[in-house]
Amino acid sequence: MGMTLAEKILARASGRARVSPHEIVVANVDLAMSHENADLVRKSFAEIGVPRVWDPSKIVIIFDHRIPAESEKTATTHKAVREFVAAQGIAHFYDVGRGGICHQVLAERGHVKPGMVVVGTDSHTTTHGAFGAFATGIGATEMAGVWAEGTLWFKVPSTIRIEVDGEFHEWISAKDLILYIIGKLGVAGADYRAVEFDGSAIRRMTIASRMVLANLSMEMGAKAAFTPVPEIGPDPGAVYERVLHIDAGRDLAEPQIACPHSVDHVKPLSALGALPVHQCVLGSCTNGRLEDLEVAARVVAGRSVHPRTRLIVIPASQLVYRDAMRLGYLETLMAAGAIINPPGCGPCVGVHQGILAAGEVCVSSTNRNFIGRMGSKDSFVYLASPAVVAASAVAGELAHPQAICSPEVSHA
Repeated sequence: MGMTLAEKILARASGRARVSPHEIVVANVDLAMSHENADLVRKSFAEIGVPRVWDPSKIVIIFDHRIPAESEKTATTHKAVREFVAAQGIAHFYDVGRGGICHQVLAERGHVKPGMVVVGTDSHTTTHGAFGAFATGIGATEMAGVWAEGTLWFKVPSTIRIEVDGEFHEWISAKDLILYIIGKLGVAGADYRAVEFDGSAIRRMTIASRMVLANLSMEMGAKAAFTPVPEIGPDPGAVYERVLHIDAGRDLAEPQIACPHSVDHVKPLSALGALPVHQCVLGSCTNGRLEDLEVAARVVAGRSVHPRTRLIVIPASQLVYRDAMRLGYLETLMAAGAIINPPGCGPCVGVHQGILAAGEVCVSSTNRNFIGRMGSKDSFVYLASPAVVAASAVAGELAHPQAICSPEVSHA
């Protein structure tokens, strides 16, 4: 009997020939990532009493959630982490202006390889399953233990396999697909499971689009998520808890929207009508990559952001920012009336660079729409694809990009 991808990786990392779902294993960690919450890890690590981290070459620290520092408290946290990094000889440190959002930086700087066990003190660490890694989020105390010993215990997850075939309609993207799946399975539908995505539609996707699927899988509870890579895959005869089949053309006829205040509160765009929008956000570890900025620029080219609407654009990293600038995407977005924020998480975490007031509505390409996630607890966040975000910014209301880009329709 073959093993799933999660089982194969955890078996290797724990030195066992094979493992089965629900077994407890102690696995060697190949890469440990933290952002500003490295300060919490640092404090817990000090309590353990070990003077040096187990392997500074396997630790990556990236500032991204509150950059540049928005308060004296954050500045103090940054300073403490910088001092710890220097004292421990951690070479893979990406300070303000040198990196971007942690999950983008890990990927583009080549830190993640197929078959690795990757842990991060960020829930969306599942993103790196797009590179064939068993990647999962952990807490600060757990990470302190990893820093001390380089190992962590796991319960081997059972696996849900999702096979997606068929052709996507125009303007339908990976974001629409994963929102559709979360809407069907619910926020606990993959709780402590691994998810394997495959099928002809997945294999035609770019790596950036596959990262969207792995990233948002944790919003349905996934412990880890994988998209296909040539270097490693499940065994023939692997046993799955459940197999889902999706026809991209039949099941995704139009863009999908996650409505307030839950990521699984998903409806097709046409079901929501003309919803006035005050702010549109394009960015985050989910959708701040170059292809996302390109599609948004294509939608707004030659048009203007609606007078009642703000369009905030946040490239996922310094490299994405530079490429988007070189290719003219940022110029096109700015000409339409967008503001370009520095790479980072920005308003996605509700601390600065575009938080919402009471009663305001935002359409965002980010990953969560909980109450108060982006500012006031009385604001409303709708999650959508980059194309829908851009179209809504031009229309001043929730809009299909087809309506904006049709030659028969003009917008002042």
